[in-house]
Amino acid sequence: MNITAKTQKVGLLGWPLGHSLSPVMQNAAFAASDLNYVYLPLPVQPELLLQAVEGIKALGFVGANVTIPHKVTIMSYLDEIDTSARLVGAVNTIVIKEGRLIGYNTDAAGYMSALHLAGVEITGRKAVILGAGGAARAVVAGLITAQIGEVTIGARQNAQAGDAANLFKVSNVLVRGIAWDAPEFIDTLSQADIIVNTTPLGMYPNISQQPPITWDLLKPSAVISDLIYNPLTTKFMVEAARRGHIAVGGKDMLIEQGALAFSLWTGCNAPRAVMKQAFYRGLKTLITKN
Repeated sequence: MNITAKTQKVGLLGWPLGHSLSPVMQNAAFAASDLNYVYLPLPVQPELLLQAVEGIKALGFVGANVTIPHKVTIMSYLDEIDTSARLVGAVNTIVIKEGRLIGYNTDAAGYMSALHLAGVEITGRKAVILGAGGAARAVVAGLITAQIGEVTIGARQNAQAGDAANLFKVSNVLVRGIAWDAPEFIDTLSQADIIVNTTPLGMYPNISQQPPITWDLLKPSAVISDLIYNPLTTKFMVEAARRGHIAVGGKDMLIEQGALAFSLWTGCNAPRAVMKQAFYRGLKTLITKN
């Protein structure tokens, strides 16, 4: 594309950013939509985040994505927090309008779209979330909006799981936190309808790893979901499929959350098919480089 002084700028704030596929997806979407926008990776060390926020505002950016490790910290530097981000407790998308920075979270809605695409029934079901970080909170928030019946957050430490669960006390859904090695967690797994890995266990390059669950205790109908998209099929998903479970990977969540962010910045519908094609190209390039 021909970048000029009139090109609208969108950035990606994170540290590090070497493996992000968002730039290739968003720039492909802008080009396909004939929009004079450019999406720029902006690696920012944690101690320089405030200066970076001031910088994108001063340079006339129209928005940004926010990724690890800045999703929570950045909230204190914004002028307004949308309900979507307030519920999750993290921001992954910023829209800049008339000098004001507004924080959103498209991860929760993106995840629910991914489950919908896979035909997963949510209402009234029981879910177990493996991990208690920002991704876990987004998944819990999305499940609550879809009227899940009950959610258990499992983490290595009981306090970590409990702290994450306490963020959702205001909801009408029972959300509790339990350590992975607690007897109650084993019982909860055996009753789960949806089990979601939000940890990096199994992510490239550590593809031999997977979350510590006892497979034989799971209901045959339990859906296994993994937010990891590199590799496309994790060891966790392979084992789930081998045992007859429906397995849902992280690709569609990444594309859907990106499509929602695209619409927030541009006011246009995102070309999802184009973004999916760009995702596959970008992932292939990543694999080739590594």
